Amino acid sequence: MKHLCSLLDIQYPIIQGGMGNISNASITSAVSNAGGLGTIGSGVMSPQEVETLIIETKGKTSKPFAINIPINVNPYSKELVDLAITHKVPVVSLSAGNPAPFIKKLHEAGIKVIVVVAAVKHAQKAEEAGADVLVAEGFEAAGINSNLELTTMTLIPQITKAVSIPVVAAGGIGDGRGLAAALLLGASGVQMGTRFIATKEMPVHSYYKERLLNASDQETMVLGRSVNQVRRVLRDTYAQKVLAYEKEGITLDQYNEKTSEPYHIKGAIDGNGEEGYMNSGQIAGLIDHLPTVEELINSMMKEMREQLALVYNEYN
Repeated sequence: MKHLCSLLDIQYPIIQGGMGNISNASITSAVSNAGGLGTIGSGVMSPQEVETLIIETKGKTSKPFAINIPINVNPYSKELVDLAITHKVPVVSLSAGNPAPFIKKLHEAGIKVIVVVAAVKHAQKAEEAGADVLVAEGFEAAGINSNLELTTMTLIPQITKAVSIPVVAAGGIGDGRGLAAALLLGASGVQMGTRFIATKEMPVHSYYKERLLNASDQETMVLGRSVNQVRRVLRDTYAQKVLAYEKEGITLDQYNEKTSEPYHIKGAIDGNGEEGYMNSGQIAGLIDHLPTVEELINSMMKEMREQLALVYNEYN
């Protein structure tokens, strides 16, 4: 835990997931100012849009923050890497593609590299390529996910055993108990997306936040299994329409069109569950209040310490 914080120059071992196209300067700076690592999610945004967010974030925090670049999703991946170098962004998170071609260039610019992985083999390859930190993401996580469907509980101990660099747990984590559990499994910290959506600083529609606050343990569903392109979302009208299309028979191109960013924006930003979708991890059922980011991170650290002390005292 301390090594991760020292490596990334953060106070607490809590990273905000990229949440492409909806995480802006407000949420990114709030997480960094509270002691975690805030992350700009580039999603499918253009370099000009991302540059605006970098400049705005720098205006709101002097603390380190990251940019997430989904390699095979954003057509401007190479340009975004150059942009991170130009603006001396301290950390770059690479996901959804082969990170190897980018790592050396980022390291030469003094930038730390996080790579998101979903299996032991991926983790080993990322370490060999020079990654500084791995985010091991279980199938409980929101949004685009691995079709391997490995869970966080099983993934973390296997990956931490297979590599020597810090591993951050993602998927199914939303409070201090989850943070404590991740540490006991061998992780050095956690990455969260869904839990940060239900905070006061997150710039999404109030309907999205209300859906999370009122969610049950069965509120999410998985789309895209039929075309090997899975995504975990809230169980709203539009999402169920997409699932129905899948059952009728749908091509990968048709699926990608129906889950493209305009539909994500309709759901997350416009709060329209009839015509758009909202990403969500299985942790949604645990969310029952809307704190500030600082309140959330402080409460997680307090609860983590209490839980670890409780376990220690119970068995000593």
